[in-house]
Amino acid sequence: MSFKILVINPGSTSTKIALYENEKEIFCETLDHPAEEIDKYNSIQEQFEMRKECVLLCLKDKGYKVEELAAVVGRGGMLPSVKSGAYKVNDKMVDRLRNNPVIEHASNLGAIIAYEIANSIGVSSYIYDSVRVDELEDIARISGMPEIPRTSTSHALNSRAMAMKVSEKYGKKYSDMNFIVAHLGGGISVSVHKKGSMVDIIADDEGPFSPERSGRVPCKELIDLCFSGKYDKKTMSKKLRGNGGIKAYLNTVDAREVEKMINEGNEKAKLVYEAMAYQVAKGIGELATVVKGQVDYIIITGGIAYSKLMTGMIKERVEFIAPVEIKAGENEMESLALGTLRVLKNEEQYREYAE
Repeated sequence: MSFKILVINPGSTSTKIALYENEKEIFCETLDHPAEEIDKYNSIQEQFEMRKECVLLCLKDKGYKVEELAAVVGRGGMLPSVKSGAYKVNDKMVDRLRNNPVIEHASNLGAIIAYEIANSIGVSSYIYDSVRVDELEDIARISGMPEIPRTSTSHALNSRAMAMKVSEKYGKKYSDMNFIVAHLGGGISVSVHKKGSMVDIIADDEGPFSPERSGRVPCKELIDLCFSGKYDKKTMSKKLRGNGGIKAYLNTVDAREVEKMINEGNEKAKLVYEAMAYQVAKGIGELATVVKGQVDYIIITGGIAYSKLMTGMIKERVEFIAPVEIKAGENEMESLALGTLRVLKNEEQYREYAE
C-alpha cells in the first residue's frame, strides 16, 4: 500500500514540513516566521493558528490535498517523561501541551497542529521519539544528590533512528544489539542503547561541551561563579546554554569556521576543537561501562558528523571499544516519517498517552 505522511517540526522561528510517500521524500520545506511576525504573539500557543495555516498553504501550493494523507506526525514536545517510539496524539496530550507543558517550547505545537489537521480528515496523528524519551534504568537515576534525580532529555529521535539503520545494514534487529550513539549538533548528547531500550544518556548539560553549550563543568567553581555577584541568573544560564562551549572560546558556533581557523594555523582553535572530540570520546567510554563493554557499534551522528576532522579524532580514541559508524545529519524529518510508516504497516505498535 501507498501511505502519504505529513511531517511537522516547529522550531522557534520556523516550521519545517515534509511530505513522504512511504520511504520516499516528496518535498521538504522550511517555513520561516520572521521576528516581526513572531513578536505579535504573547505566547507560543498563540502562534498555533498562524503556523497551521502556513502548513496547509504550503501543502496546497505544492499541489497536494489534505485528503490524500494517511497520517500526520508532529515533533514530540515537552511532555512529562515518555517511552520511546510512537504515541497516538489524543485529547490528554493536546491538553497537557497547551496548558501545562514541562517547558514552553515551539515543539509543543507539533502534536497540536498534527492533531487538528488529521482530525479534519478522519485519520490519526502521532508523535515519535520525543526529546522527553526516558527509559533510564533505576541505577542511572541516582545522581548523588537526592533533590536532583537524573532524568533523560536527549536527541532520542535521530539517535534511535540511526541505531535502527545500522541494525538493518547488518541484517539484525535493533532489539538484539547494543549501541552507543553520539549526536553532535549545537548541543551534544550521548546515549547507550541496550537491546532496544535507551537505558542511559549523557545529556547536553552533563557531558561534552558543544558549539554553544558548556557541558559538564566543575561544580564547586560553578557555584562560586553563581554567587560571585558578577552575574544574574539569566546571564549564567546563557553561559551554560547559548554562550558556552566553542562560542565562549572562539566566538563562533560554526564548526566550519573553526576548521578554517585551524587550517590557517590557529593553535587555540585546534586545541579547543580537539578538546571537544576528546570529551565526546570520554562520554562514549563512560557509557561503554553500562553494558560492560559489550558494544556492537558506536554511531556518530548529527550535523557536525559531516566533519571528517572531528569524527576522525573521536574514532581514533574509541574504535578499540567497537566499530564506528558515521551517520551524518540531523535526519529528523525522515525519522518521524519512517517511524510513523512502521505504525501504519503494523510493524510497530503505537502507545496511548495517559498522564
